[in-house]
Amino acid sequence: MKEIRVVVSGRVQGVGYRYFVRDAALRRNIRGFVKNNPDGTVGIVAAGDRDRLEQFLEDIRAKGDPVIRTADISVTWAGEATQEWQGFEIRR
Repeated sequence: MKEIRVVVSGRVQGVGYRYFVRDAALRRNIRGFVKNNPDGTVGIVAAGDRDRLEQFLEDIRAKGDPVIRTADISVTWAGEATQEWQGFEIRR
């Protein structure tokens, strides 16, 4: 199981983006969490098979969404998962 760390900028806070990310993760059987960062970005730690993670990264771009606007998605592939995640959660 691989793990990625993601930072998303744009109009991603106050628009339901964390819930959007959680739903995308659950559809792809991805584990980890999503949270708002103090600087207005959204942070994501996600673990799963490489193919599913790549599909998840495409999903979270939110192309065509009428409210969410992702400007930049920075991805760090961390290698093997550092922890056994139980589901995918929204952190505050």
